Amino acid sequence: MLSMSIDIVGYMEDQENMRDENIDLKWAVQGLNFKEKVNRSIKLLEQARDEFGAGLVVANSLGKDSLVIWDLAKKVDPDVRGFIVTTRYKPPETVEFMHSLVAQFPELEVYKSDQQIPEKLYETDPDRCCDLLKVIPTRAAIEEMSVQCWVTGLRCTEGRTRTDFREVEERDQGLLKLNPILVWTEREVWQYLALYGVKVNPLYAQGYRSLGCAPCTRVANGENERAGRWVGTSKCGGECGIHTKSLRIDPKNKSDDERIPVGMEN
Repeated sequence: MLSMSIDIVGYMEDQENMRDENIDLKWAVQGLNFKEKVNRSIKLLEQARDEFGAGLVVANSLGKDSLVIWDLAKKVDPDVRGFIVTTRYKPPETVEFMHSLVAQFPELEVYKSDQQIPEKLYETDPDRCCDLLKVIPTRAAIEEMSVQCWVTGLRCTEGRTRTDFREVEERDQGLLKLNPILVWTEREVWQYLALYGVKVNPLYAQGYRSLGCAPCTRVANGENERAGRWVGTSKCGGECGIHTKSLRIDPKNKSDDERIPVGMEN
């Protein structure tokens, strides 16, 4: 049985290795039980906190995985900050849940683009719609909150597009992304939420396994958690872009869309 020491984490042995090592360790954690995975995630967060301090910020999508990350991060650092990117198309249940969460945690900054876009752009060009309403506001959050390392609830078993992500990534120079529950299963996520009494979005009670904008998200019964996302498009089960596109843009290279201010709701 693998022990949950920093040595098992490999590239997390020290702060420099967070950036330098480029190996996939998912194989090394397959034998870990739930408690060991929780401890592993906490160690990753602790090391990131020690290195980045206030530059460590949590991205909260209001989904089950983000709620686990937020709870873990708060255990590690009660003062940790976070941000939420919302859109005009979020279901009313999600909006209500968001407001209740922000009321409880005012350190969660809410970013939203009010840019005018073509009607039903989510049908005609879903990639463009996601860029305008999700990717650009995420870039704004990272810039305005002076983020050095952002934390996500991404997991490698969610769907076909997430199998090759790593626990520590540096897609943009000087900006790390930490995925502390990358190796957790869906069942383990729900186990944690139940164990610690974490409230979740009420849409899960309706059968949703992955949450997004109302026009682009359906209840799906397949094995793939993200099978209900962007059904009927080339993006089906795929990504909005925040995990695949650059999130730091040189001001000289910003598009006209990115020069339009992104507002904060809270």
